[in-house]
Order: sequence, then structure tokens, then C-alpha cells
Amino acid sequence: MSIKNTNQDYAQMNIKASEHPKAYAPHILILNIVMSVLGAIIGLELIVRTGVTPNTSIVGALFAIIISRIPITILKKYQSIHCQNLIQTSISGATFSAANCLLLPIGIPVIMGRTELMFPMLIGAFLATVIDATILYKTFDSEMFPAEGAWPPGVASAQSILAVVEKGKKAVLLLVGMAIGVGGKMIGIPTDLLGVSWFGDFAAMAALGVGSIVIGVIKTNGFIINIFNTSFPIITNIFGEGADLMSQTMFKYMPHGIMIGAGLVSLIQCARMLFKKSDSSDSAADHFTSSMANMKKALGGGYVAYLVVAILLAVITGIWSDMGIIQLIIWIIFAAFAAIASELIVGISAMYSGWFPGFATALIFLIVGMLIGFPAMPLGILVAFTSATGPAFSDMAYDLKCGYILRGNGADPELEKEGRKQQYYSELIGFAVAFILVAIMANKYFSQGLFAPVDATFAATIEAGAGGDVAKWLIIWAIPGAIIQLLGGSRQVGILFATGLLVGSTINGLTILIALLIRFVLVRRNKENEHTLNILGAGSLAGAALYSFFTATLALGKKE
Repeated sequence: MSIKNTNQDYAQMNIKASEHPKAYAPHILILNIVMSVLGAIIGLELIVRTGVTPNTSIVGALFAIIISRIPITILKKYQSIHCQNLIQTSISGATFSAANCLLLPIGIPVIMGRTELMFPMLIGAFLATVIDATILYKTFDSEMFPAEGAWPPGVASAQSILAVVEKGKKAVLLLVGMAIGVGGKMIGIPTDLLGVSWFGDFAAMAALGVGSIVIGVIKTNGFIINIFNTSFPIITNIFGEGADLMSQTMFKYMPHGIMIGAGLVSLIQCARMLFKKSDSSDSAADHFTSSMANMKKALGGGYVAYLVVAILLAVITGIWSDMGIIQLIIWIIFAAFAAIASELIVGISAMYSGWFPGFATALIFLIVGMLIGFPAMPLGILVAFTSATGPAFSDMAYDLKCGYILRGNGADPELEKEGRKQQYYSELIGFAVAFILVAIMANKYFSQGLFAPVDATFAATIEAGAGGDVAKWLIIWAIPGAIIQLLGGSRQVGILFATGLLVGSTINGLTILIALLIRFVLVRRNKENEHTLNILGAGSLAGAALYSFFTATLALGKKE
């Protein structure tokens, strides 16, 4: 891929590995820090006031594009799409790490009445976040996490950057898609999911859609569509007048049980992939920039690193004194397993759908920990530790997917490896800025009663406890979850179906299925329509992300 260049070598899309911008170059480093500060503040504000964190990578890229158009010589350096990629990587890493990986976990012991554990937990969460991103860096573009995977938000960021460079029909389609994204969000349609459905894995998205509708029907006792800030009941009282299935243990823990079953099968599938013998003539290294050997080494090293952090957390938080030696050993082994299993499950979901059920997955491991019989505070530290893994893994994968597209989809392996390394450095800069800001600002939020809403859910779950009835239904529901995942094969249908059950709704599921029907009809009519839908879908996702970002940002300062 190439373009006519009139602005020096900085604007070239095809460069050599040695020409790739460096994350520590002064002009990039300064803007990376500035954007990371902005991203971290946005992430912190939104996680405590709305409970969600927007994808700011597109905002970072657009900011770099805008300043590169200012007619000052030094600012022309930002015209490089690779420079813009490093900047969007930093702001995105800072946003998600500050909110999801740092403030959320450290709020759990605080809300449980142990304020003195805030900083020890912050250290553990930060180390977990760095390990999380490092494992992704080492395993991206491997057989388990291929660069050719969907990674939808990364595609949207890349298409936004390329549209500015290439202009023409592609830019028009992207703008049309963004208009769809913004317009849909304004009236209550999840056009981010609509966009993903036009270029994500078809079977995986169908499973996500079905799961979302199933849980929507169960929760509302009907088929009810919420749009224009109004509920439109299509069918009501499906299970009888006034029925509340979610108040029953059987249905309350159905999504968790199905995810446990699907997750266990998925982990077995991952293990089979890791330990299968590679044919020397057809090695994964011939198809991916990260070989099977590297992937095994990264995951094995990652587990050992999580074990070390788990031991550190047990010591510096003092929870070792709450358990006997055998229970402490089990806690350390389980905490490390939960951390790495969580990031794999969350990463797989993110790769196929652009959604990562980080909170829900952490809750599942919390429930399992409760069934094992860990005391209250070790459970709090366990779920905090698990919550810190997964979000950074998924977010960085989106950024690497963006860079992969901008660097020519792996056409130059050396350029791809160099660019990926510089993105990793940019991500670490974002993490460092986020760590400093959270250390400074956490007490200010907590003293005002401002926590990530899910912290209260975790604390309440620990306080309520889990009895034998919960275990029974988790096991029962794990069986269909395992079967669905097994039948879906490598498409991770079980994981995505469970994700829909955990975080979906009727309107989400309906939007996905309608979008998939449109995709099926148009592509069957003309294969070339697939490319058009890819760009429209990326634009819709980008537009929805921008709308969510700006509407949420305008609401900052208003306590919910």
C-alpha cells in the first residue's frame, strides 16, 4: 500500500523498520505523556461516575491528525501515521489501565473497610497490568491470537487514520459509517455492535446476539425493545404475569455457569494448541510473527510472574495471616491461574467481538474462590488481582491490530516487529502515567464515596457468600456451556454466547442479528459488498465510540 507523498518522509505509509518512529523520540514522548494524562483523567472520571470506560484511541489518533495539520514545521512530524499510531496507543493504554486495571481493583479493599491496603493493592495491580500487556505483546500474531483476527476497535482506529491519508471513496464510506454510528447511538441503537457485526466473525457475533436476546427476555419477562428512551413491549409476560426469573438462583447464576463451562473448554482448547506437536515443514512460525515456542514461553513465564505477584500481594496486604499454610498455597496457585485464565477468556472475547467481559469474568473467579472457602479479605484481594488482568490485554491488542493494518498487514515482518515494539513502549508510558495519577487522586475519589460501581457488587457478593445451591447450578449450567463451546470449535461460540448472557440485552442482540442478516444478504448477492461493509462497519464503530466519549466527557463533574 502506498500513496503519493508531498510532505516529507513522515507521511509515507511504506517505510523500513529502521525508519519507524521511536516512542522515546522527544516529540512523540511529550505528546504521549500529555495525551496519557488526558486519557487517565477521562478514564478515572468515567469509571466512578458511569461505570464504563470509553475507547479513547480514536480520540488520540484524531488529536494527532489535527495538530499535524497546523502550519508549523515541527508539527508536521505528526503527519506520520505510525507516529499517530504510537500516540493513540499511549492514550488508550492510560485510559483503560487507570480506570479498569488500577482504580477499580484498589477500591475493593477500601470499600470493604481496609483503606490501608489501597497502596499495596495498587502496586500489585500495576505489576499485573504490565505482565498482562507483556504477555499480549509476546503472543500477538500467534496461532492463539492472530493479527488477522477481528479485533474490531483496532480496525476502526486504523480505518479512521487511513481515511484521512487516502481520502476518496474510502473516506466517504467511513464518514457515512460514522454518521450511522452517531445517529444510532443518539436514538438508543448500539451501532458499535452493528458495526462490529459487519466485519467481526459471523458465527461468534451470532452467538453473542443470541445470548444477548436470551438474557434480555429472561430479565424483562418479555421481548421488549428500548429505543428513543422509551420501552416498546412486543411480547410481555412470557413466563407468566409478574414472573422474576432472575431472583431465582437457577437463572441468576446461569450466565456464570455457562461461562465457566465454555471457559474451561476454551482453556483446554488453548492448552491443546500449546502442546500439540508442530510439523517442521508447516510450523506456526511460517504463518505468524510469534511462533508456538514463543507463545508457550510467554504464557509459561506469565504464569510464573503472576505467581510471584500473588505471593507479593499475600505478604504486603497481610492476608497470609488469614489463612493456614495449605490454604495460602492454594490461594496463590488459584490467584495466578485466575489471572492468566481471565486474560485468555477476556482476550478471546475481545478478539472476536470487540467486547471484553472483564468484570463478569472476575466475578466468576470470585464465586469459585468463595466455593473453595477462602476468607473474606483474601477473596477481595483475589477479585481485585483478577480484575487487573484482561482489560490491558484486550486494549493493547486493539492498538496492535491498528498498527498491524497501518504497517501493511504484515507485508514487512521486520517493520511489523519494530512497530509492535514501539507500541509496547508507548503502552508502558501510558501505564506509568496512569499509575502516578491514580496514586495521587485515588484518595480524593474514595473520600467522596466515588468508586467504580462494580466494586460494591464484588463486596456485596463476598458478604452474601455462596452456598451449595449456587455450586449446584454453576455445575449444571456449565454442562451446556461446555457443549456449545465444544461444538463451536475454534470460533469460540460458547465464550461469546456466555458473554451475551453476562452483559447483553434485547436491543443489543436484535441489533447484532439484524446486522448479520444484512451482511449475509448483501455479501451473498455480491462478494465485493463485503469490503464496503467492512469500512461502513469500522466507521459505525468509530462514530459510536466518539459519540459515547464526548457525551460522557460533557457529563464529567456531575455525580451520578
